[in-house]
Amino acid sequence: MTHTEQAPPGGLTVFSTVSDDIRVLTVHGEIDHQTGETLHNALAATTPPEPRVVADMHDVAFMDSTGINILIAPHRELTEAGGWLRLAAPTPPVLRTIKLVGIDALIACHETLDQALTAGTPCAASSGR
Repeated sequence: MTHTEQAPPGGLTVFSTVSDDIRVLTVHGEIDHQTGETLHNALAATTPPEPRVVADMHDVAFMDSTGINILIAPHRELTEAGGWLRLAAPTPPVLRTIKLVGIDALIACHETLDQALTAGTPCAASSGR
């Protein structure tokens, strides 16, 4: 799956697709207090019977605590519904934020989209945590 559209500077776009009954949100741009509503709305649109979601973060240049907070509620809701939320391919600055606040201990984080879809190697396994 290839997307050529880019988020505007300081903006955020989220593309939604389904792969093997898993909803994949491909996130582009920056996640902060000004743009976070876009990700919040995309995550809120997930309901059973597809309670499994992967947020592909390979093109997220920045994420502050707003992004962390946006991920926590859907994680809990999806888990309570018998599903899950996984993060895929976070960029180094985003991974640093994820690890600093310990969100990787709550939400599964994987190095690639394929690994997140199949529950492969977690981010922490090869990042020297």
